[in-house]
Amino acid sequence: MNHIGIDPGKSGGIALLNERGEAEFVAKMPDTERDLWDTIASLKNWNDQPAKAIIERVHAMPGQGVTSMFTFGQGYGSIRMALIAAGIPFDEVTPQRWQKDTGCLTGGNKNISKAKAQQLFPSVKITHATADALIIAEWGRRGRA
Repeated sequence: MNHIGIDPGKSGGIALLNERGEAEFVAKMPDTERDLWDTIASLKNWNDQPAKAIIERVHAMPGQGVTSMFTFGQGYGSIRMALIAAGIPFDEVTPQRWQKDTGCLTGGNKNISKAKAQQLFPSVKITHATADALIIAEWGRRGRA
């Protein structure tokens, strides 16, 4: 079983771990809906293994503009629909839950999750866009979902 972690949003990313916990696919969030679909569809049977996805479940934050929240919600819905259309089962997890369970309490500081991802995946080039996705995938791989 492959495990897909998804950190939604323009500054997020997508990661796929095999059942041994090795990162086989890591990328920033695709820029267009078509690119998103192509990415999700390609992960369905990566290396002839089925996949399960975990999406970070986030919500509106005080002070965020209406336009940015609409854009974020549209992207979040696109991710869910791409997973459904590809036939990839998924669960959602709050940032508080995966961060607590993985010992990665960021307090909003992306450098903390980047350092944790570098610790867990030393051979992978980690960026702020991909760090959370990798840790979310690992959270799912450990059977937390």
